[in-house]
Amino acid sequence: MHHLRLTALLLLSLCLTAAAQQKPNVLFICIDDLRPDFGCYGNKEVHSPNIDAFAAGAVVFNRQYVAVPTCGASRAALLTGRYPRTKVALSNDAAEKTITGKPRGEKPETFIENLRRNGYYTVGIGKISHSADGYVYPYTAPRGNELELPNSWDEMLMDAGKWETGWNAFFAYADGSNRQSRKGEVKPYEAGPGGDDAYPDGLTAALAVKKLKELAGKKQPFFLGVGFFKPHLPFNAPEKYWKLYDESRISLTPSPGIPANVSTASLHPSAEFKSYKAGDEKPSLEGPVSDAYARKLRHAYYAAISYIDAQVGKLLAALRQNGLDKNTIVVIWGDHGWHLGDDLVWGKHTIFEWSLRSALLVKTPGMQGGFTCERVVSATDIYPTLMELCRVNTPVATDGASFARLLTAPNAAPDWRDVAYSYFRQGITVRTPRYRLTKYFRTEAPTVELYDHQADPYENRNIAAEQPALVAELMKEWEKGNTGVFGQ
Repeated sequence: MHHLRLTALLLLSLCLTAAAQQKPNVLFICIDDLRPDFGCYGNKEVHSPNIDAFAAGAVVFNRQYVAVPTCGASRAALLTGRYPRTKVALSNDAAEKTITGKPRGEKPETFIENLRRNGYYTVGIGKISHSADGYVYPYTAPRGNELELPNSWDEMLMDAGKWETGWNAFFAYADGSNRQSRKGEVKPYEAGPGGDDAYPDGLTAALAVKKLKELAGKKQPFFLGVGFFKPHLPFNAPEKYWKLYDESRISLTPSPGIPANVSTASLHPSAEFKSYKAGDEKPSLEGPVSDAYARKLRHAYYAAISYIDAQVGKLLAALRQNGLDKNTIVVIWGDHGWHLGDDLVWGKHTIFEWSLRSALLVKTPGMQGGFTCERVVSATDIYPTLMELCRVNTPVATDGASFARLLTAPNAAPDWRDVAYSYFRQGITVRTPRYRLTKYFRTEAPTVELYDHQADPYENRNIAAEQPALVAELMKEWEKGNTGVFGQ
């Protein structure tokens, strides 16, 4: 009898192991400050061969919107599947203030933590939440020992190289210095000497490739999050990626001025950009920088994208080489967009399309060919989607909904809600397939903005005053996203 019981237990253990092995792995690639500026998104000026090749067999979400247009808060919303309900949730230290150091049950739960509790081996490399290396400490201090997401990781890794800490690496220049050590007396761009390892993202890619080989030998499904820094400021990349472009042929913005019927309170004076004090020109809402400087900055940004495209290519090649591509969900996600001189702004931190729309590409095991999905989705939808794809229950409430059925065909879900909400600058905005309606809680008028993307795809004219009936109708949808974050 004892022998039979041991045999039964062994069989049960083998069955559970087999079931675990059948669950798909997840490779989640986070790219900082990334507009949807690839060939697969229609920008043929950008050299992005690796991501474009991946897109050919993936679903490219053309209208994916982040919840908050700043790094830490956007990532916190992604990780928890929750729209912001407090002012803290709008800040870069959202995860630190709501998750770090708090016991389970007293904090939001990340989808990575949920995967870990359900048998996944979880590894983070680089910037996944807000911290550049996953640990909580000030920009200019030595690296701390407290994890920003303490219950999410089996391993949290970073090769900071000659820059020594994650935050130094985040603002790195090729000579080993950083924005902090040079007191901000730096340009917002650099064409550096050397190969990919001349900047930290090359080290991150090398570390991730090494880790994928190790994970391939594990008898356990894994989640590997890889966070690349570029194209976040400073727009630094090895010179060979700059040489891919003819700067004189780079296009300028289709939104060169402040949108009509809009208060400057909806925009901002590019303060983060101007913290790079050695910049050639200082942008403002009073007028644009010169065309020559605008092309220089766009050139720098595009070179940084091409640099990251090469690093992503290394990860995708490693998946294939280690036999992992057949059972791994791959997600490429940008944490928000960026105004490249659009509306006279250089930066994120607005609730316009430029700042809220970001890249999202998803490939699942067995996917036969790719396509572009035009349905409106939110970054908060990614949590429940991954749980469905990984066959893991979601024990907490999220504001998102699984778009797994959209991965089959863009019209597979006629009841899909097709709305996304975003929050910042004392305002809440809702994006529908055709319109963006924004309401601000402030004194500067106008406080309501309406854009018709069918007639005005770059949001150059606020038509709210001309369309009161349409505003009233769309306000019903807007109200569903009013979380009370601004006390209204």
